[in-house]
Amino acid sequence: MRWLRPKSLSGLMLLGVGLLALLLLIAIVTAAVEFSTLSATGQSLVNESVNTARESQRLFSETDSLQRTARLYDVLDDPHLLRLYERQNHQLATTRNELYANASAAARRTLVHLARVQREIRTRVLTTPPGTQAADAAGLSKLFAQLGALVDRAATQSNQEIDTDVAAFRSLTEQARAHLFWQAGLLVPLMLLAVFLLTLVIGRPLRQIDRAISDLGHGRLHQRIQVRGPHDLERLGEQIEWLRLRLLELAEERNRFLRHMSHELKTPLANIREGTELLMDGAVGALDAGQREVIAILRDNGLQLQRMIENLLSFSAWQTSSVGIEPSEFRLRPLVKQVLETQQLTVLAQRMRLEVQVDDVTLVADRAKMRLILENLVSNAVKYSPKDGTLHIRAHTSGPNLIIDVADNGPGIPKEDRAHVFRAFYTGRATPGISVKGTGIGLSVVLEFVSAHGGTVQIVDGEFPGAHFRIRMPRVVRNKPPEPGKHAHAA
Repeated sequence: MRWLRPKSLSGLMLLGVGLLALLLLIAIVTAAVEFSTLSATGQSLVNESVNTARESQRLFSETDSLQRTARLYDVLDDPHLLRLYERQNHQLATTRNELYANASAAARRTLVHLARVQREIRTRVLTTPPGTQAADAAGLSKLFAQLGALVDRAATQSNQEIDTDVAAFRSLTEQARAHLFWQAGLLVPLMLLAVFLLTLVIGRPLRQIDRAISDLGHGRLHQRIQVRGPHDLERLGEQIEWLRLRLLELAEERNRFLRHMSHELKTPLANIREGTELLMDGAVGALDAGQREVIAILRDNGLQLQRMIENLLSFSAWQTSSVGIEPSEFRLRPLVKQVLETQQLTVLAQRMRLEVQVDDVTLVADRAKMRLILENLVSNAVKYSPKDGTLHIRAHTSGPNLIIDVADNGPGIPKEDRAHVFRAFYTGRATPGISVKGTGIGLSVVLEFVSAHGGTVQIVDGEFPGAHFRIRMPRVVRNKPPEPGKHAHAA
């Protein structure tokens, strides 16, 4: 295929257009030659047929005129009639010679015989005195009858020759048609082959570039990009590869920054939480109701900040690690209970009602990641639910799959945000009543971990007034590498 790889895409397109044009030119020239040959042959055949028909008709009329003039001359003995006879006899000889030039061999023999009879008649007309031909009327009539028969035979043979030429022309036409059909049958596959080769040479690097851009858009940065094709497309592939390396470098720098900042934040946050707990326990003295309410708010926000930092650490570790999940066997119901216990204070502060319907299911999955999935969904539901709202948690099996529903009575997810809520660091619009804005990592972690289990995350409408997330995943999961960002959609 190296001979089909010019230095540029424009050169390749020029080569392709030139090749197709050459094939079309061959077809057009061949067809033009065939049609020109057929046209010339047909025109010649038409001319010969018309001339032969005219000359045959003249033979008949001139033979009749010659016979009438000979009889009138015998009766009237007029010298003018004799001269007329000579002219007519000469005209008949001229017509006979013209017909002879294009006649077949059989027709020429007939015309030679006709010439002998014509000379014999002339000899009798010229040598027999006028008025005495009556004695030889039977012999002269016999000669004129023989002359007419020969003229008729010559005309018939000429017509047969025309029929033969027409049949030959028809055969030539069929041969030309078959030749053009055969040529078209050969050129069409050649053209299709040329189009296929050009499409292959151009389409393959374009598909490679499209796949590379798609991988970059979905955050799959660890696959080297290599484009094979025209040099300018290969150059474009090198630029995309440079972009991939740059994005990978930026992603590593971002994750490194997240890890450092998260670790730096955990120490003062731990001190804040410890101080808050000491105040709540009365270590520095008794607190009145107002003070305890303020300390409870500080503690709840401290817990929320701790979950955000843990999400940042989990997301950073997941993005920089190629290690898959670590499945183990555990029961789902106790895991849900532990998750709800971590949210107990916030739920009580919001005076939320819990509606939990979780079947006693045993899973084979990554327990730590399943806990983070549930914690993020429950935390998200609690954060966006109004006071006195309801938190819905349901889990049941459907064949080999586990289905988990987490829903709230909050404002829900706007249609315009649904395509972005699973994207890392997307926080959406500010929501009234939310004191601490999220980092936009929680739902991204949910998507990454559910996808790693071979499951999907779905935003469901119609069952609850608020946001409703549905997870569908296998109950038994094998260890496999993560495939980030592939399994989220809205119903």
